[in-house]
Parts: sequence; structure tokens; C-alpha cells
Amino acid sequence: MRYQLTCLTCVLLLLSGCGSRTSVVNQEMESIKNQPPLPVEKAPIFETTPSFQYGAQNLRSPFLPSSLYTELKVMAGKRVYPNFSRAQQPLEVYPLESLAMKGTLRGANGNDIALIQAPDSQIYRVQAGNYMGLNQGRIVKISPTKIDLLEVISDGNGGYVERPRALVLLGQTS
Repeated sequence: MRYQLTCLTCVLLLLSGCGSRTSVVNQEMESIKNQPPLPVEKAPIFETTPSFQYGAQNLRSPFLPSSLYTELKVMAGKRVYPNFSRAQQPLEVYPLESLAMKGTLRGANGNDIALIQAPDSQIYRVQAGNYMGLNQGRIVKISPTKIDLLEVISDGNGGYVERPRALVLLGQTS
């Protein structure tokens, strides 16, 4: 019984507090309603701009680097497709930028072999014809200071093109 009496007292105190505030709110609302309305600004008049006919669609795109544009233009007639059925080689799981050329060796048959360090610090031997990088980069030439590759990349139009890339021996610039 005592618990019910305490709860009833709390409810009555809460409700009595709401009554005094509502009268203040009602007075403020009445004063706002009695104020004259503010004028509405007219909508601005927009001038029409003349239409522009773009005529440079046959020129080089300013958004492509000139080397890539030239490459895409040369490769435009060729049909290149990535070979997804080919078994992936160990260095094809790493981005080309994460691989480091450490040196070269001369093989028993006279072919050059390059030493590549992967991000896991493992050293791999590669030769012309091997693949590396995420874009099916096929090694076409190994020299003492760099490896030349051809990657197969999307041309953005549903096809593929070959892009030349190079992996340079650390400490060398070309």
C-alpha cells in the first residue's frame, strides 16, 4: 500500500509540472501567430546557356596518359584475351609493384634467369615465358638490369590489350 501511495504521489508531481509549462508555450504560440507574415522573395530567373557541340572526340583523350593512349591506339586492331584456364604460377599472386628483381644468372643453355624476391622474402627464379604479377604478365626479355613483361589488361570496352611493363633491378634506373 505504501508503494502505491509513493507512485501516485510521483505521478501527480510530474503532471503538475507539465501544466505550468503548457500555459507558457501556448502564450508564445499565440504571440507568434499574431506577428505579420514575412514577405517571400521571388524566384530568380535563370538565363539559358547556349548549347555546345563537342568536336574533338577523334583526338587524344586529355584524361589518358599519352603512353597509354598510344598503346591503346596501336593495340586497337589486335584481339588479346587472357588465358584463365592456364595454371597460375607462384609469382602471379603478388602485385608486380611488390616484387623486387635481385639479379640475373646465366642458365646452362645460355638463357638468362632472373632472381625475384616476393613480399614473403622468398627468392624465385624466372625466365622468358614465365608469368608474374596480377595481370598475367608474361616475361618476354631478361637483361642484366631489367625484366620486360607484357600484361593483359582490360581496355574498358569489354576487350583486352597487352601493356608493356618492366621490373628494374633495385638501385638501377632506366
